[in-house]
Amino acid sequence: MEKKSQVYFTDFRIDRGDTITKKMQRLMEKAGIGTIDFDGKFVAIKMHFGELGNLSFLRPNYAKAVADLVKSKGGKPFLTDCNTLYPGFRKNALEHMDCAEENGFSEASTGCHIIIGDGLRGTDEVDVPIHNGTILQEAHIGHAIMDADVFIALTHFKGHEETGFGGTIKNIGMGCGSRAGKMAQHCEGKPKVDLNRCRGCKRCAKECGSDAISYPNGKCVIDKVKCKGCGRCIGACAFDAISPEVWNANGLLGEKIAEYSMAVTYGRPCFYINVIRDVSPNCDCCVENDAPIIPNIGMLCSFDQVALDQASVDLCNKAEPISNSQIGDNEKKGAKLTGNLFHDSNPQTDSESALRHGEEIGLGSRSYDLIIMK
Repeated sequence: MEKKSQVYFTDFRIDRGDTITKKMQRLMEKAGIGTIDFDGKFVAIKMHFGELGNLSFLRPNYAKAVADLVKSKGGKPFLTDCNTLYPGFRKNALEHMDCAEENGFSEASTGCHIIIGDGLRGTDEVDVPIHNGTILQEAHIGHAIMDADVFIALTHFKGHEETGFGGTIKNIGMGCGSRAGKMAQHCEGKPKVDLNRCRGCKRCAKECGSDAISYPNGKCVIDKVKCKGCGRCIGACAFDAISPEVWNANGLLGEKIAEYSMAVTYGRPCFYINVIRDVSPNCDCCVENDAPIIPNIGMLCSFDQVALDQASVDLCNKAEPISNSQIGDNEKKGAKLTGNLFHDSNPQTDSESALRHGEEIGLGSRSYDLIIMK
């Protein structure tokens, strides 16, 4: 019988005098992070610094807990993320670091430096072969991330408007891609507009990542040449007027994300952490965060990113959805809840593709044993 991957879990309950960050460090130790040789090694800690206006991203305290533990083992940690494809507060390294600082991330608050992985303009990249890739041959990854000796992903586990959920695989695969890498992952899906539904509110243009939207007759028109297929307009439209032209685009996106994650992590020591709290329906890239769709659950660690995300999904699916949330709104509109939390929140998404394809290419296993630490 094939041995299952081990995923370690603990909830947010603590005794008086204890802290959640200390409990997370104990969980990391129990999961075996001490088996990694950190001595004198550069350690990339990949996380999301949050878009300005969003408040659901992980607090800097979590990053400091990881960095402090790495330093106690002789490692040289740095926090990292890559620039965004769409306009916002993280589209170049200077604004990205300003955004991180405004959201509380600094050397003082995290105990380590911050390095934007793909450089000033998002073009400092390395072309990395994808082991077992079946869709892509190579991935364009931020240079600093590939320079690290050890890689740790610290992930806020939440919903996502394109991939259903945003977990470790997406934090790595999409998050470590340079601007060209993000384009390579997104480019299969181009949106279309239902003019009967469009109200001409122009919210989609404000979110557009490529200045591809105009309103010549008071209705949204998307220039397919300029469009990068980032899908921000789909999530922005409150009237369901915009949808993918290629309906398997979100599924294909998940598969590409899994292959990019393989490129980042293959052949070097890696460790993965998911924190399931403030489970917003959409990504931390949004300038806002809607109310959580489920209560806070806990923290998980593993050496297997597929097993980690699968365990996180399973725990979320067992939780009772919050009625005053996007899921509750969908149910009030007549949607029947399926038990797949992330599909119920964002019905247009495919939350299975990254997990399925990740297992197929050897990124990890969907079979796991959940080991609970009190």
